[in-house]
Amino acid sequence: MSDDNPEEAWSPLPPPREEEPPSKTGFGLVMLGILLGAPALYALYFGTTRGIAPDEGYKTFLAGPAAFIPIAIYLAVAIVLAVRPRTSRLGAGLLMGLGIFTLLGGGLCVGYLSQMRGLR
Repeated sequence: MSDDNPEEAWSPLPPPREEEPPSKTGFGLVMLGILLGAPALYALYFGTTRGIAPDEGYKTFLAGPAAFIPIAIYLAVAIVLAVRPRTSRLGAGLLMGLGIFTLLGGGLCVGYLSQMRGLR
């Protein structure tokens, strides 16, 4: 016969491997980014844009674009954190916080403007 060993049974299944413990999903960092991101953006936005309205005497070329500077800074920080592997979940949470800021801010703005309808 051949070199087959009759004592060893051939199995079509691969040998069992040791199971790894389940890895943590890191959902806590995403939630932390969301819960800290949106309020921080509101604080940053309203804290840095105070007094830049043209009717308050701040008449420079930055009076209009200055409203977007805090959002651009926040977005840049969130993108840098989201690109790095160690901080990607926190950065993703901060980007979701930016979405929440936009939705809530847009809703408040539309609600305010809809009540001004009869003030013509």
